[in-house]
Amino acid sequence: MKLFVGLGNPGREYERTRHNIGFIAIDELAYRFGISLTQQKFNGIYGSGIVNGEKVYLVKPTTYMNLSGECVRPFMDYFQIDLEDVVIIYDDMDLGTGKLRLRTKGSAGGHNGIKSLIMHFQTQEFLRIRIGVGRPQNGMSVVNHVLSNFYKEEEADVISGVKMAAEACEYFLNHSFLEVMNRYNKK
Repeated sequence: MKLFVGLGNPGREYERTRHNIGFIAIDELAYRFGISLTQQKFNGIYGSGIVNGEKVYLVKPTTYMNLSGECVRPFMDYFQIDLEDVVIIYDDMDLGTGKLRLRTKGSAGGHNGIKSLIMHFQTQEFLRIRIGVGRPQNGMSVVNHVLSNFYKEEEADVISGVKMAAEACEYFLNHSFLEVMNRYNKK
């Protein structure tokens, strides 16, 4: 059993923002896996299905970014999903737009969604796929940057990063996360 969680903020005004790249990646996985995200539980929208013989859950917390753990932890407990089978997909300003970085542990690095998950998991050791959204330009604040839409010239990189993150998740269905890291951290 695998649980893929994309971090983001609910609502139309946040749909295409940098902070919602985790939601965008979950939408890509839902498309690839033929899973409809139509169910609700624990302040999250989710769907499930069987992919390559494995039960898969896709979740988008609707708690807003800063409270992501309030959705994910109860979801894991209810469906009895082990932490080593959970992958968190989220935005990272320290990576160029569309670049991926996969990790098995680490600090929140100032990311409030990850802070919430660390608090609810009571550990920093969990699987992550970070998708780059670039740094603020021209004196823009961090908050305004992550809540802004991508620039037109970034769209190809965003699509590439989201597709690569989805491929990494697919690969995880039949391989260890270490193998996934070895394959996708090089790209």
